[in-house]
Amino acid sequence: MSRPILPPAMLGILGGGQLGRMFAQAARTMGYGVTVLDPDAAAPAAAFADRHIIAPYNDREALEELARSCAAVTTEFENVNADSMRWLAQRIPVSPSGDCVAIAQDRIREKSYIRKAGLATAPYLALETVEDLNHDLSPYLPGVLKTARLGYDGKGQVRVQTAAEARAAYADLGGQACVLEKMLSLDCEVSAIVARTSAHEVAVFPLAENRHARGILDVSLVPAHIDPALAQRAQAMAVQLAESLDYIGVLAVEFFVLTGGELVINEIAPRPHNSGHYTIDACLSSQFEQQVRTMCGLHPGAVDLLRPVAMVNLLGDSWETPSGEPNWEVLLQAPNAKLHLYGKKEARPGRKMGHYCVLADSAEAALEQAEAIKETLS
Repeated sequence: MSRPILPPAMLGILGGGQLGRMFAQAARTMGYGVTVLDPDAAAPAAAFADRHIIAPYNDREALEELARSCAAVTTEFENVNADSMRWLAQRIPVSPSGDCVAIAQDRIREKSYIRKAGLATAPYLALETVEDLNHDLSPYLPGVLKTARLGYDGKGQVRVQTAAEARAAYADLGGQACVLEKMLSLDCEVSAIVARTSAHEVAVFPLAENRHARGILDVSLVPAHIDPALAQRAQAMAVQLAESLDYIGVLAVEFFVLTGGELVINEIAPRPHNSGHYTIDACLSSQFEQQVRTMCGLHPGAVDLLRPVAMVNLLGDSWETPSGEPNWEVLLQAPNAKLHLYGKKEARPGRKMGHYCVLADSAEAALEQAEAIKETLS
Protein backbone atom coordinates (compact mmCIF):
# COMPACT_ATOMS: atom_id res chain seq x y z
CA MET A 1 0.00 0.00 0.00
CA SER A 2 1.75 3.12 -1.25
CA ARG A 3 -0.43 5.84 0.26
CA PRO A 4 -2.23 5.58 3.60
CA ILE A 5 -6.01 5.56 3.71
CA LEU A 6 -7.21 8.58 5.68
CA PRO A 7 -10.53 9.74 7.17
CA PRO A 8 -13.31 10.06 6.15
CA ALA A 9 -12.78 6.94 4.01
CA MET A 10 -15.25 4.07 4.37
CA LEU A 11 -13.83 0.86 5.88
CA GLY A 12 -15.50 -2.52 5.52
CA ILE A 13 -15.55 -5.45 7.93
CA LEU A 14 -16.72 -9.00 7.39
CA GLY A 15 -18.58 -10.00 10.55
CA GLY A 16 -20.74 -8.03 12.92
CA GLY A 17 -20.13 -9.59 16.34
CA GLN A 18 -18.57 -7.94 19.37
CA LEU A 19 -15.14 -7.69 17.74
CA GLY A 20 -16.70 -5.95 14.76
CA ARG A 21 -18.58 -3.68 17.15
CA MET A 22 -15.38 -2.60 18.92
CA PHE A 23 -13.63 -2.15 15.56
CA ALA A 24 -16.48 0.10 14.41
CA GLN A 25 -16.23 2.17 17.60
CA ALA A 26 -12.50 2.67 17.09
CA ALA A 27 -12.83 3.48 13.38
CA ARG A 28 -15.69 5.95 13.90
CA THR A 29 -13.75 7.67 16.70
CA MET A 30 -10.82 8.07 14.30
CA GLY A 31 -13.10 9.68 11.70
CA TYR A 32 -13.65 6.76 9.32
CA GLY A 33 -16.95 5.39 8.08
CA VAL A 34 -17.77 1.72 8.64
CA THR A 35 -19.75 -0.77 6.57
CA VAL A 36 -20.51 -4.14 8.16
CA LEU A 37 -21.32 -7.26 6.14
CA ASP A 38 -23.12 -9.81 8.32
CA PRO A 39 -26.14 -12.03 7.66
CA ASP A 40 -27.60 -11.35 11.13
CA ALA A 41 -30.01 -8.42 11.15
CA ALA A 42 -29.32 -7.97 14.88
CA ALA A 43 -25.51 -8.03 14.54
CA PRO A 44 -24.00 -6.07 17.50
CA ALA A 45 -21.63 -4.12 15.24
CA ALA A 46 -24.52 -2.63 13.27
CA ALA A 47 -25.30 -0.22 16.11
CA PHE A 48 -21.99 1.57 15.48
CA ALA A 49 -21.76 1.17 11.70
CA ASP A 50 -22.75 3.66 9.02
CA ARG A 51 -24.17 0.81 6.98
CA HIS A 52 -25.10 -2.83 7.54
CA ILE A 53 -25.26 -5.10 4.50
CA ILE A 54 -27.38 -8.09 5.56
CA ALA A 55 -26.14 -10.95 3.40
CA PRO A 56 -24.04 -14.14 3.53
CA TYR A 57 -20.27 -13.70 3.38
CA ASN A 58 -20.09 -15.29 -0.05
CA ASP A 59 -22.94 -13.26 -1.59
CA ARG A 60 -21.45 -11.81 -4.78
CA GLU A 61 -23.72 -8.76 -4.95
CA ALA A 62 -22.91 -7.89 -1.33
CA LEU A 63 -19.19 -8.31 -1.96
CA GLU A 64 -19.40 -6.13 -5.07
CA GLU A 65 -21.13 -3.42 -3.02
CA LEU A 66 -18.41 -3.69 -0.37
CA ALA A 67 -15.70 -3.37 -3.04
CA ARG A 68 -17.42 -0.32 -4.60
CA SER A 69 -18.07 1.57 -1.39
CA CYS A 70 -15.04 0.78 0.82
CA ALA A 71 -11.40 1.82 0.67
CA ALA A 72 -10.24 -1.34 2.49
CA VAL A 73 -11.74 -4.42 4.16
CA THR A 74 -10.87 -6.53 7.20
CA THR A 75 -12.52 -9.35 9.16
CA GLU A 76 -13.54 -9.91 12.77
CA PHE A 77 -13.37 -13.71 12.76
CA GLU A 78 -11.47 -16.50 11.03
CA ASN A 79 -14.44 -18.56 9.85
CA VAL A 80 -15.42 -16.02 7.22
CA ASN A 81 -15.19 -17.25 3.62
CA ALA A 82 -11.50 -17.02 2.68
CA ASP A 83 -12.35 -17.07 -1.04
CA SER A 84 -14.52 -14.00 -0.53
CA MET A 85 -11.50 -12.22 0.95
CA ARG A 86 -9.34 -13.31 -1.99
CA TRP A 87 -11.99 -12.01 -4.42
CA LEU A 88 -12.15 -8.67 -2.63
CA ALA A 89 -8.34 -8.42 -2.59
CA GLN A 90 -8.32 -8.29 -6.39
CA ARG A 91 -10.24 -5.02 -6.13
CA ILE A 92 -9.34 -3.26 -2.86
CA PRO A 93 -6.82 -3.72 -0.01
CA VAL A 94 -7.81 -6.60 2.29
CA SER A 95 -6.11 -7.43 5.56
CA PRO A 96 -5.33 -9.95 6.75
CA SER A 97 -5.08 -11.85 3.47
CA GLY A 98 -7.47 -14.65 2.60
CA ASP A 99 -4.49 -17.01 2.57
CA CYS A 100 -3.60 -16.13 6.18
CA VAL A 101 -7.22 -16.56 7.24
CA ALA A 102 -7.38 -19.95 5.48
CA ILE A 103 -4.37 -21.14 7.47
CA ALA A 104 -5.97 -20.08 10.76
CA GLN A 105 -9.25 -21.80 9.83
CA ASP A 106 -7.69 -25.25 9.92
CA ARG A 107 -5.73 -26.54 12.93
CA ILE A 108 -3.79 -29.01 10.77
CA ARG A 109 -2.60 -26.32 8.36
CA GLU A 110 -2.04 -23.90 11.25
CA LYS A 111 0.19 -26.22 13.26
CA SER A 112 2.08 -27.32 10.17
CA TYR A 113 2.74 -23.70 9.23
CA ILE A 114 3.88 -22.77 12.72
CA ARG A 115 6.46 -25.55 12.58
CA LYS A 116 7.58 -24.56 9.09
CA ALA A 117 8.18 -21.09 10.52
CA GLY A 118 10.68 -22.69 12.92
CA LEU A 119 8.47 -22.39 16.00
CA ALA A 120 7.38 -25.02 18.49
CA THR A 121 3.95 -26.55 19.03
CA ALA A 122 2.84 -29.36 21.30
CA PRO A 123 3.38 -32.83 19.78
CA TYR A 124 0.37 -33.59 17.59
CA LEU A 125 -0.97 -36.06 15.06
CA ALA A 126 -3.19 -35.01 12.15
CA LEU A 127 -6.24 -37.24 11.81
CA GLU A 128 -7.78 -36.59 8.42
CA THR A 129 -9.42 -40.02 7.96
CA VAL A 130 -10.39 -42.87 10.27
CA GLU A 131 -7.39 -44.83 8.94
CA ASP A 132 -5.07 -42.29 10.61
CA LEU A 133 -6.24 -43.67 13.96
CA ASN A 134 -4.35 -46.87 13.16
CA HIS A 135 -1.08 -45.06 13.94
CA ASP A 136 0.62 -45.57 17.27
CA LEU A 137 -1.17 -42.94 19.33
CA SER A 138 0.89 -43.37 22.49
CA PRO A 139 3.26 -40.42 21.80
CA TYR A 140 0.19 -38.12 21.90
CA LEU A 141 -1.55 -39.52 24.99
CA PRO A 142 -2.95 -38.40 27.27
CA GLY A 143 -4.11 -35.74 24.88
CA VAL A 144 -6.84 -33.50 23.56
CA LEU A 145 -8.70 -34.39 20.39
CA LYS A 146 -9.63 -31.16 18.57
CA THR A 147 -11.67 -30.68 15.42
CA ALA A 148 -9.54 -29.16 12.67
CA ARG A 149 -12.19 -26.58 11.81
CA LEU A 150 -14.85 -24.47 13.56
CA GLY A 151 -13.74 -25.12 17.13
CA TYR A 152 -13.68 -22.25 19.64
CA ASP A 153 -14.18 -21.63 23.36
CA GLY A 154 -13.59 -25.30 24.14
CA LYS A 155 -16.12 -26.53 21.56
CA GLY A 156 -15.01 -29.47 19.42
CA GLN A 157 -12.45 -30.59 22.01
CA VAL A 158 -12.37 -33.82 23.99
CA ARG A 159 -9.75 -34.94 26.51
CA VAL A 160 -8.67 -38.55 25.98
CA GLN A 161 -6.48 -40.85 28.05
CA THR A 162 -6.22 -43.93 25.84
CA ALA A 163 -6.24 -44.90 22.17
CA ALA A 164 -9.70 -46.43 22.63
CA GLU A 165 -11.01 -43.14 24.04
CA ALA A 166 -9.43 -41.25 21.13
CA ARG A 167 -11.14 -43.50 18.58
CA ALA A 168 -14.49 -43.18 20.35
CA ALA A 169 -14.14 -39.38 20.59
CA TYR A 170 -13.26 -39.18 16.90
CA ALA A 171 -16.47 -41.01 16.06
CA ASP A 172 -18.47 -38.79 18.43
CA LEU A 173 -17.10 -35.72 16.64
CA GLY A 174 -18.54 -37.05 13.39
CA GLY A 175 -15.41 -38.51 11.86
CA GLN A 176 -14.28 -35.10 10.66
CA ALA A 177 -10.64 -34.03 10.39
CA CYS A 178 -9.05 -33.55 13.83
CA VAL A 179 -5.72 -33.19 15.56
CA LEU A 180 -4.69 -35.27 18.53
CA GLU A 181 -2.50 -33.01 20.66
CA LYS A 182 -0.47 -34.26 23.58
CA MET A 183 -1.33 -32.69 26.93
CA LEU A 184 1.68 -30.98 28.45
CA SER A 185 2.55 -29.86 31.97
CA LEU A 186 1.81 -26.12 31.99
CA ASP A 187 2.74 -23.26 34.27
CA CYS A 188 0.27 -20.93 32.54
CA GLU A 189 -1.10 -19.73 29.24
CA VAL A 190 -0.22 -16.36 27.72
CA SER A 191 -0.99 -14.45 24.54
CA ALA A 192 0.70 -11.82 22.43
CA ILE A 193 -1.15 -9.40 20.15
CA VAL A 194 0.89 -8.24 17.15
CA ALA A 195 0.02 -5.29 14.93
CA ARG A 196 1.90 -5.32 11.62
CA THR A 197 1.62 -2.90 8.71
CA SER A 198 4.86 -3.93 7.03
CA ALA A 199 8.20 -5.54 7.84
CA HIS A 200 9.39 -2.25 9.34
CA GLU A 201 6.14 -1.29 11.05
CA VAL A 202 5.39 -3.79 13.81
CA ALA A 203 4.23 -3.40 17.42
CA VAL A 204 3.51 -6.03 20.09
CA PHE A 205 1.32 -5.41 23.13
CA PRO A 206 2.44 -6.48 26.62
CA LEU A 207 1.81 -10.18 27.20
CA ALA A 208 -1.48 -11.21 28.83
CA GLU A 209 -1.71 -14.16 31.23
CA ASN A 210 -4.95 -16.01 30.53
CA ARG A 211 -7.05 -18.13 32.86
CA HIS A 212 -9.93 -20.22 31.56
CA ALA A 213 -13.11 -21.72 32.99
CA ARG A 214 -15.03 -24.43 31.13
CA GLY A 215 -12.85 -23.88 28.08
CA ILE A 216 -13.73 -20.16 27.85
CA LEU A 217 -11.39 -17.31 28.71
CA ASP A 218 -12.30 -16.06 32.18
CA VAL A 219 -9.60 -13.57 33.19
CA SER A 220 -6.61 -11.92 31.52
CA LEU A 221 -3.91 -10.33 33.68
CA VAL A 222 -1.37 -7.81 32.48
CA PRO A 223 1.53 -7.81 33.09
CA ALA A 224 1.72 -11.59 32.92
CA HIS A 225 3.31 -13.35 35.88
CA ILE A 226 6.25 -14.77 33.96
CA ASP A 227 9.94 -13.94 33.71
CA PRO A 228 10.42 -10.74 31.65
CA ALA A 229 12.96 -12.50 29.41
CA LEU A 230 10.39 -15.22 28.66
CA ALA A 231 7.78 -12.57 27.88
CA GLN A 232 10.18 -10.94 25.43
CA ARG A 233 10.81 -14.35 23.86
CA ALA A 234 7.07 -14.88 23.36
CA GLN A 235 6.74 -11.46 21.75
CA ALA A 236 9.66 -12.24 19.44
CA MET A 237 8.11 -15.58 18.46
CA ALA A 238 4.81 -13.85 17.66
CA VAL A 239 6.61 -11.34 15.43
CA GLN A 240 8.56 -14.16 13.77
CA LEU A 241 5.32 -15.91 12.90
CA ALA A 242 3.76 -12.70 11.57
CA GLU A 243 6.84 -12.09 9.43
CA SER A 244 6.73 -15.66 8.11
CA LEU A 245 3.09 -15.19 7.12
CA ASP A 246 3.85 -11.72 5.67
CA TYR A 247 0.89 -10.80 7.81
CA ILE A 248 -0.85 -7.43 7.62
CA GLY A 249 -3.27 -6.64 10.42
CA VAL A 250 -3.73 -7.71 14.04
CA LEU A 251 -2.61 -11.23 14.91
CA ALA A 252 -3.15 -12.98 18.24
CA VAL A 253 -0.74 -15.77 19.20
CA GLU A 254 -1.56 -18.00 22.17
CA PHE A 255 1.25 -19.78 24.02
CA PHE A 256 1.59 -22.57 26.55
CA VAL A 257 4.30 -21.82 29.12
CA LEU A 258 5.57 -25.27 30.05
CA THR A 259 6.90 -26.28 33.43
CA GLY A 260 10.58 -25.47 33.09
CA GLY A 261 10.05 -22.33 31.04
CA GLU A 262 9.71 -23.61 27.48
CA LEU A 263 7.26 -21.85 25.15
CA VAL A 264 5.07 -23.59 22.58
CA ILE A 265 2.44 -21.98 20.38
CA ASN A 266 -1.08 -23.25 21.00
CA GLU A 267 -3.01 -21.45 18.26
CA ILE A 268 -3.39 -18.19 16.37
CA ALA A 269 -6.28 -15.86 15.58
CA PRO A 270 -6.11 -13.58 12.49
CA ARG A 271 -7.91 -10.72 14.23
CA PRO A 272 -8.18 -8.92 17.57
CA HIS A 273 -8.59 -11.35 20.45
CA ASN A 274 -10.61 -11.65 23.63
CA SER A 275 -7.39 -11.54 25.67
CA GLY A 276 -6.50 -8.21 24.07
CA HIS A 277 -9.61 -6.35 25.27
CA TYR A 278 -7.56 -4.94 28.15
CA THR A 279 -5.83 -2.70 25.60
CA ILE A 280 -8.97 -0.54 25.25
CA ASP A 281 -8.61 0.80 28.78
CA ALA A 282 -5.03 0.07 29.82
CA CYS A 283 -2.85 0.90 26.80
CA LEU A 284 -2.00 3.99 24.83
CA SER A 285 -3.54 2.34 21.75
CA SER A 286 -6.16 -0.42 21.60
CA GLN A 287 -6.01 -3.56 19.50
CA PHE A 288 -8.97 -2.20 17.51
CA GLU A 289 -7.22 1.08 16.75
CA GLN A 290 -4.31 -1.07 15.56
CA GLN A 291 -6.69 -2.98 13.28
CA VAL A 292 -7.76 0.31 11.72
CA ARG A 293 -4.19 1.56 11.46
CA THR A 294 -2.76 -1.57 9.85
CA MET A 295 -5.54 -1.93 7.27
CA CYS A 296 -5.11 1.74 6.34
CA GLY A 297 -1.34 1.52 5.88
CA LEU A 298 -0.57 3.60 8.97
CA HIS A 299 2.18 2.91 11.47
CA PRO A 300 0.87 0.94 14.48
CA GLY A 301 0.17 3.07 17.53
CA ALA A 302 2.27 2.98 20.70
CA VAL A 303 1.48 -0.01 22.93
CA ASP A 304 2.61 1.32 26.32
CA LEU A 305 0.79 -0.21 29.30
CA LEU A 306 -0.60 2.68 31.33
CA ARG A 307 -1.51 0.64 34.43
CA PRO A 308 -1.67 -3.03 35.43
CA VAL A 309 -5.06 -4.50 34.61
CA ALA A 310 -7.37 -7.48 35.04
CA MET A 311 -9.92 -8.13 32.28
CA VAL A 312 -12.91 -10.35 33.15
CA ASN A 313 -15.32 -11.87 30.64
CA LEU A 314 -19.03 -11.48 31.30
CA LEU A 315 -20.95 -14.58 30.15
CA GLY A 316 -24.67 -15.01 29.85
CA ASP A 317 -24.68 -16.96 33.11
CA SER A 318 -24.45 -13.64 34.96
CA TRP A 319 -27.86 -12.65 33.58
CA GLU A 320 -29.54 -15.52 35.46
CA THR A 321 -30.84 -13.23 38.21
CA PRO A 322 -34.37 -12.40 39.40
CA SER A 323 -34.29 -9.14 37.41
CA GLY A 324 -32.73 -10.74 34.33
CA GLU A 325 -29.76 -8.36 34.57
CA PRO A 326 -26.55 -8.49 36.60
CA ASN A 327 -26.32 -6.15 39.57
CA TRP A 328 -24.13 -3.49 38.00
CA GLU A 329 -24.00 -1.08 40.94
CA VAL A 330 -20.71 -2.11 42.58
CA LEU A 331 -18.94 -2.32 39.23
CA LEU A 332 -20.18 1.03 37.98
CA GLN A 333 -19.49 2.74 41.32
CA ALA A 334 -15.82 1.69 41.18
CA PRO A 335 -13.88 4.59 39.61
CA ASN A 336 -11.10 2.30 38.34
CA ALA A 337 -13.42 -0.27 36.71
CA LYS A 338 -14.56 -0.05 33.07
CA LEU A 339 -17.64 -1.90 31.78
CA HIS A 340 -18.07 -2.92 28.12
CA LEU A 341 -21.34 -4.54 27.00
CA TYR A 342 -21.75 -5.95 23.50
CA GLY A 343 -25.38 -5.13 22.77
CA LYS A 344 -26.51 -8.75 22.38
CA LYS A 345 -30.27 -9.19 22.78
CA GLU A 346 -30.28 -12.69 24.22
CA ALA A 347 -28.17 -13.87 27.17
CA ARG A 348 -27.32 -17.59 27.15
CA PRO A 349 -25.01 -19.59 29.45
CA GLY A 350 -21.49 -19.47 28.05
CA ARG A 351 -22.27 -16.65 25.60
CA LYS A 352 -19.91 -13.66 25.76
CA MET A 353 -22.08 -10.67 26.62
CA GLY A 354 -19.40 -8.20 27.63
CA HIS A 355 -16.29 -7.70 29.74
CA TYR A 356 -14.93 -5.34 32.35
CA CYS A 357 -11.46 -4.15 33.23
CA VAL A 358 -10.07 -3.14 36.60
CA LEU A 359 -6.93 -0.98 36.62
CA ALA A 360 -4.77 -0.90 39.75
CA ASP A 361 -1.22 -0.50 41.00
CA SER A 362 -0.50 -4.19 40.38
CA ALA A 363 -2.07 -7.04 38.47
CA GLU A 364 -2.63 -8.84 41.78
CA ALA A 365 -4.55 -5.89 43.23
CA ALA A 366 -6.57 -5.57 40.01
CA LEU A 367 -7.45 -9.28 40.10
CA GLU A 368 -8.49 -9.15 43.75
CA GLN A 369 -10.86 -6.26 43.10
CA ALA A 370 -12.15 -7.78 39.84
CA GLU A 371 -13.00 -11.06 41.58
CA ALA A 372 -14.75 -9.19 44.41
CA ILE A 373 -16.84 -7.32 41.84
CA LYS A 374 -17.73 -10.57 40.10
CA GLU A 375 -19.21 -11.92 43.33
CA THR A 376 -21.65 -8.99 43.48
CA LEU A 377 -23.07 -9.36 39.97
CA SER A 378 -25.56 -12.15 40.72
